[in-house]
Amino acid sequence: MASDSDPVLAPGSRRLVRAPRDLVAGLALLAVAGIALWAGADLQAGSLRAVGPGLLPRAFAVLLGVAGAGLALAAVLREGEALGRWPLRGPLLLTLGVVAFALTIRTAGLAVAGPLVVMVGGSASAEARPGELAVLAVVLTALCIGLFRYALGLPIPILALPGLPRL
Repeated sequence: MASDSDPVLAPGSRRLVRAPRDLVAGLALLAVAGIALWAGADLQAGSLRAVGPGLLPRAFAVLLGVAGAGLALAAVLREGEALGRWPLRGPLLLTLGVVAFALTIRTAGLAVAGPLVVMVGGSASAEARPGELAVLAVVLTALCIGLFRYALGLPIPILALPGLPRL
């Protein structure tokens, strides 16, 4: 928030953007909504009687865009928080976890990719404890194997390491 001693603003003047954090959040939501609409543009929406594969993603993208526009508008109308410092640990480790999962799910299997994504992604929080993450990784991986491989019958490799029989 600008003070009376702010060299950029003249005393008594008002800023156009009164809540910079809300503006950035709103613009980010609008960008994600735009990407989702672009990515799903070739999917048929269908109708309410015959729902197509693009109806739900398109509806969510529109709702996300409306929420983003509302946040951006609110940034101009009401006071809010300044941007502040952006920590990199969380977004970096979450991105690394997703990339590690994508690189290992087909080559090493879910028994390796599952715990890997939980350990790397869970480390994004400074409050995470390695022991708790290990237990969570084992439990979530077992649930995922049970759900995706056995309950749903999807052809996801469970363990595909060289020298071992493929499960």
